[in-house]
Amino acid sequence: MWKASNAALVRLFRFAVGLAFAVLIFSVLVQVLGRSVFHRSPVWTEELTRFALLYLTAFGVGLSYRTGDLVNVDIVCEALPGRLPVVLRFVSAVATAVLCAALILPAWHFAMIGNLQTSPALGWQMSYIHGAMFVLIACLLLFAVLRGIAMLTGRSDGRPVQNPDTPQ
Repeated sequence: MWKASNAALVRLFRFAVGLAFAVLIFSVLVQVLGRSVFHRSPVWTEELTRFALLYLTAFGVGLSYRTGDLVNVDIVCEALPGRLPVVLRFVSAVATAVLCAALILPAWHFAMIGNLQTSPALGWQMSYIHGAMFVLIACLLLFAVLRGIAMLTGRSDGRPVQNPDTPQ
């Protein structure tokens, strides 16, 4: 059950990252073709590129936390004796989750400020764009909590997943 739900969650976020990346590729392609072939690039491509990059980061941060691709200070932690590295990894997961939990409400308020604004070129409500910060914090919170639960239940020692295709 744990592996299946974790694997489904990872697949969902990978799909979201892929979708954001596809939008980014499309937007840049239209931009480059517009500038080089048609000598006129649509204005909306600049905005769409930035928005896609925000969501690419927001959906990818949890996966990066899972695989250890975020900044780590492993040198000190792994040099410690006994179970101390495991304890420190657990404390790190809890600290990450607590920080994200503290920031989730302010991130929501930040996103709601966008209800009063629209993007200049696309005319989209900025709450959808500001919402990327909420998504980022929520994803990081989710994956930090999952790591903590996996450590508490003995499914993991808190090390990042070496083979990202294998659920934790």
